[in-house]
This record gives sequence, C-alpha cells and structure tokens, in this order.
Amino acid sequence: MDMVVNCIAYKNGARVGAVTIEDISEVLKQEGTFIWLGLHEPDEPLLDKIKEEFGLHELAIEDAHNAHQRPKLEEYGDSLFVVLHTAQLLENSIKFGETHIFVGRRFLVSVRHGPSLSYAKVRERCELATERLAQGPGFALYSIMDFVVDNYRPIVDSLHERLEIIEADIFKQRFSRDSLQDLYELRRQLVLLQAAAEPLLDICNTLIRFHTDIIPKEARAYFRDIHDHVKGVTQATNSMREMLTIAMQV
Repeated sequence: MDMVVNCIAYKNGARVGAVTIEDISEVLKQEGTFIWLGLHEPDEPLLDKIKEEFGLHELAIEDAHNAHQRPKLEEYGDSLFVVLHTAQLLENSIKFGETHIFVGRRFLVSVRHGPSLSYAKVRERCELATERLAQGPGFALYSIMDFVVDNYRPIVDSLHERLEIIEADIFKQRFSRDSLQDLYELRRQLVLLQAAAEPLLDICNTLIRFHTDIIPKEARAYFRDIHDHVKGVTQATNSMREMLTIAMQV
C-alpha cells in the first residue's frame, strides 16, 4: 500500500481536488480551504516533509513515526495531536492498531499504523455531507473518531457471546482447563479494549470544552455523541470483567 493514501483539498464543504505533498503549503494560502491528508505507515522522510508543509511540531512527528503510543490528546501551538487505538476482530482475536491525527484550523492529517481499516468510507460519507464538512477539519476529526468507536461495538458483542458460552459450561459442570484458559484470554482482551476506549472519554471532553478554534460550536454535539458511545463500551467491558471475576472464583 502507498504511504500517501490520499491528499484532498476542500472548500466550503466541497471537494476541490487532489493535492501533491509539495503543493500543500501553497494550497493552504487559499482562503477558506482545508486539506485532509491520509497516510499509512509513512517513513521518516515523508513525515519530515509533512512537518515542513503543515508546520507540525517535531515531538508529535516523532511520536507519529514511532507508533506504540497510548491514546491521548496533546496541544502543540495552534494544532492538536490525537492518538486513537483501533480494533478489529480477526479469527476470534482482537487486533489493535493506531491512528495518529494532526488537526488544525486548516488541515487534518491521519497516520495509520498496524491493523486498521481504511478511512476511505469515512471520507466518502463526509463528502456527501457538505454542510457538515463545511465546518472544517473538526468534523473530519469527529468522523474518524466515530468510525473507530463504532468498530468497538461488534467486538464487545462478540466478547459477551464468548462469556455466555463459558458461563453455560460452568453451570453445566463442563468447565475444563481449556475453559480456564479461555477465561484468562477473554479477560486479557477486555483489559486491552478498555484501555483503548476509556481515554476517549477525556479526549472528547477536552475537545468540547477547550478547543473551540478547531471544534466549532455546532460540532460539539457530535463529540458528545462519541462520548456517550464510548461510555457504553466501557460500561459493558466493566460489567463483563466483573462477571469474569465471579466466574473465575467458581
């Protein structure tokens, strides 16, 4: 896969066209235009070029190159650096990846690492919602975060189904050494999923309360919606961990 997935300019919510990396700084001089750049596991020279074109902080660029970051939101001057942990259920196991996002008033740069789904569909949906996309990079940020959180829910449902199977074995006295191993593996996956989801509560609260220059007032409701969805995920994982603790004591 190419390191540069796409680089598109938008104006008043409408797609203007593709932009080369070398032309980014020139395009940003056009009033009312913002750029949404998608990268997949970029190398250091490409990230250095991105740093120059968008004026990004070197510490955030270093984080984006190294990956293995915890979910977080950091402020660097007039831009933000957001780290999200993505999750997919593959062969009955959760595979985690990372998405690092640089966002400012005139740009959004997403950097994907590890197992993760493409954000092409996210971009397509945004381009159909021109009135919302006219709000700028803040709406694009919401759309990516919403997509990541939406992908947590099927995993929660799958883990719950596995827990119910194990509980049924316990009550039918079919519990075995394999069942115990399944319990520990299920608990491990719950811990990892909770570690991915829970920090998003503070990230959403911070975006809503403190970054009105990037997140316009009309977009704050969207981040409250993400907050509610994350709350549902964390409540479900907490509940299942409690059930697992009880099951392991039987």
